[in-house]
Amino acid sequence: MFTVKEVITKKDIKKFVGFPFRLYKDDKFWVPPLKSDEVKQLTPETNPAYEFCNAKFWTAWDGHKCVGRIGGIINSIYNEKTGEKLGRITRCEFIDNKEVSSLLFGTVEKWFKEEGMTVAHGPLGFSNLDNQGLLIEGFDYLPSVASVYHKPYYQIHFEDLGYSKENDWVEFRLTLGEQALKKGIRGAQIVKRRYGFEVLSFSTTDELRPYSRLIFEVLNDAFADLPYVSSFSDKMIDLYSKKYFKILNPKFVTIIKKDGNLAAFVIGMPSLSEAMQKANGNLFRLGFYYILQAFKKPKVIDLLLT
Repeated sequence: MFTVKEVITKKDIKKFVGFPFRLYKDDKFWVPPLKSDEVKQLTPETNPAYEFCNAKFWTAWDGHKCVGRIGGIINSIYNEKTGEKLGRITRCEFIDNKEVSSLLFGTVEKWFKEEGMTVAHGPLGFSNLDNQGLLIEGFDYLPSVASVYHKPYYQIHFEDLGYSKENDWVEFRLTLGEQALKKGIRGAQIVKRRYGFEVLSFSTTDELRPYSRLIFEVLNDAFADLPYVSSFSDKMIDLYSKKYFKILNPKFVTIIKKDGNLAAFVIGMPSLSEAMQKANGNLFRLGFYYILQAFKKPKVIDLLLT
């Protein structure tokens, strides 16, 4: 008999975070997150999104063995903006057993109804910088650290539980040959001259740091009409700026200005997917070393934000 348990204690959080590491332990395409980052995301004291989000999490058990997990998020800012009563299903992982998935989804849906929600969507996160979406194609590709990876049977479970696809989120991979680079450079020069854009490149993080808040202001404006997006609060901007600017290589960041104002940007980072696999959720002792090595001679650049 399967049972479900609400995540309340630090020990519960540890088991919730640890479940995917067992589920995907033999899967060569899964890129694990840092366990410490996941714990911070689930803890109100270290995640400023809790200022406008209510969230609960559960694990499913077969006796003493964890067989699944799920979370529910209610983002009040987004719901007020759209007039929806939307509950967000998040961090759902489970073995290939429909009794388990039904129990988990039934639990989170019951909570949504108790909170006055009328519709459930997912997988979604606290914000659009959280991992979101359900993988339905591309199971034989190594994803970026900003992407998701799921078991192929998840789609079947979702659909059997009454869920259907609403949007396609597509990730592209581009191989840059010499001809493509030359063509891209020529096109960029033409656009720059025609529209009077100013292109800023950076050699140090200190040069880039004054633009951190402006970058998030552009994000808030550019993403405002996208599905499920709510604006970043000041505390979230401070948190993500400190988190990401520590590891950014400024040579992979470009900012475009028009009439003295920031108009566009692209933030790239050497692919950390293989390094994160080697780290297996832990920075210490060797995880930090693997990540540093990935920065030295990158063969793949992930464009994380544009």
